[in-house]
Amino acid sequence: MADEIKPIKRSVQLAPLSREHHEGLLFAWKIKQGIENRTPLDVIRKYALWYWKHHIKPHFYQEEKILAPLMPAGHPLVLKMLEEHDHIRELVLGLDDVADKRNLTILADLLNHHIRFEERELFAWLEKNLATEQLEAIYKQLEKNPVHFDESWKEEFWTKKQN
Repeated sequence: MADEIKPIKRSVQLAPLSREHHEGLLFAWKIKQGIENRTPLDVIRKYALWYWKHHIKPHFYQEEKILAPLMPAGHPLVLKMLEEHDHIRELVLGLDDVADKRNLTILADLLNHHIRFEERELFAWLEKNLATEQLEAIYKQLEKNPVHFDESWKEEFWTKKQN
């Protein structure tokens, strides 16, 4: 098939971030699946806030503190990354009070789009333009400050239909 999306072969140095991206895509899918399953929106809201705290927030911190400084100031890819991080952050923090289907869907779609942008454009730029030593320095910092995948959320609302 000509339209088939092929997986991207990521450098070893950026692979930890790519693995976190995979989990982020699953998170977005789970939100949409929960909505489709008619899960109470408050359950999905609580999950989104939990996921933000344990996964997305530390991941954004890594990208902003480790990757961004290695790129030229004002580079369009960095600006886009930071702008999208801010937008996702605002959407999640807006869930503190109440969540509706629209905002949860926008969050899932934006996160999905953002991850694909980083994988296809930002990471490709880093791999092409950074020296091996710089990529190795990224890897060492990621290993020193890993984002541990917390699996303590037990309610798998995305696997079952609600009545």
